[in-house]
Amino acid sequence: QLACPLDLGCHSVLYYVLVLFGGLTGYASDDINKFLWMVRIGGSVDPNIKENDYFSQRGEYRIDREGSPIMLNTLMYKMCYYRFDEVYTEYGKPGGYDRVRNAEIGNKGFQLEHIEEAYTTEHWLVRIYKVKKDSNRGQ
Repeated sequence: QLACPLDLGCHSVLYYVLVLFGGLTGYASDDINKFLWMVRIGGSVDPNIKENDYFSQRGEYRIDREGSPIMLNTLMYKMCYYRFDEVYTEYGKPGGYDRVRNAEIGNKGFQLEHIEEAYTTEHWLVRIYKVKKDSNRGQ
């Protein structure tokens, strides 16, 4: 097997994972906006990955409460939005309001299992996570 699945369920040589996130600053070229390309590429080699699974009931790519349950529980979503519900980005908007997608995130208060936050820049543009060792992952 050449690569580990997104759930990091195999013995991994990954130590850190970096994501770019623009929900606080309004940077629209972040990893959430490019995530569907990752899904498309994955689907081209694994027929179990279907792009439609990441769209809402109305066929939209969303990160709010109307987003697909699969999307709202992806590792990418969780790495971008971990603790984001604690942040207030604009006056009069709820915690977890994404300024790029103009929406309140749909999955809040979740915990991370296989990774832990290592570093987040002041404006959350760069987020780095450390992959937990197998012994810390309950295996």
